[in-house]
Amino acid sequence: MRTYQLLIEGQSHLISETSDNLYDLTATNSDIRTILDALDASANLKIPLSEFIKSITDATDPLPYSIAEVIDQSNPISDRVKISMPLQPPEVWCAGVTYRRSMEERKEESKTPDVYSRVYEADRPELFLKDSGHRTVGPFMPIGIRGDAIWSVPEPELACVIYRGNIVGFMAGNDVSSRDIEGANPLYLAQAKVYDRSCSIGPCFVSIDSIGDPQLLEISMKVERDRVITFQGQTNTDKMVRSCQELSGWLNKHNQVPDGTVLLTGTGIVPPQDFTLAEGDSVSISIENIGVLTNDVVFV
Repeated sequence: MRTYQLLIEGQSHLISETSDNLYDLTATNSDIRTILDALDASANLKIPLSEFIKSITDATDPLPYSIAEVIDQSNPISDRVKISMPLQPPEVWCAGVTYRRSMEERKEESKTPDVYSRVYEADRPELFLKDSGHRTVGPFMPIGIRGDAIWSVPEPELACVIYRGNIVGFMAGNDVSSRDIEGANPLYLAQAKVYDRSCSIGPCFVSIDSIGDPQLLEISMKVERDRVITFQGQTNTDKMVRSCQELSGWLNKHNQVPDGTVLLTGTGIVPPQDFTLAEGDSVSISIENIGVLTNDVVFV
């Protein structure tokens, strides 16, 4: 089960996608405006989310357009129908050093390399708060790079959505980072990771019962500059040293996680040291069974 958040004539609607059609859940039930509304309703009825949404789509006529047509209208953004963030997360957390590739690169760039190998091998993962509600953007919205950084990179990651302490769905995520700032001193992590437009999520929410095996998903990324690919790479979540469930379990330890919190699970795609994002670049992240998250880059 896959849902999108669409702006239709300026109003936010929750849209369900089947193999053939899109269905406007909000038009049929005005109380269901977001995926969190649907999660609350299904929990109150004690039925699975997919069953609750099907009960609405069965009584709803399909929309006269496809998600591909909506995406075409969203980039460049149309005033009529456009795609927006799948949900508004109250918090965004990130896990670090969950892939060997990431650990090796961060050791190489850091003046204290043992910090990364130790956390890679430890029982307790690296977790940090990326956003508390206003630094994250959705599909086709600009992501930011710091004006005081000289080495900025995108980090494509599988994003988990947490509800009542459990993972209920997935999205694609981009943990934009300033590697030179973090590499200078690990205590600069917050400045390297947390700033305006430093995160994007999208393009949709895929329920946990529709994703397949979250530890066996292909992830790819490409960066285009003046319509020329300047970097591309791929990985698979089977290369994660910790599972999504393990990371979520650690996040929930002694910590009340608000419903709708997003947890990014780390990156296994690391551009070379001679690559940095530039204003005007276009970053596209593709995750199997989810879709493509695209954002252009601006200075902040």
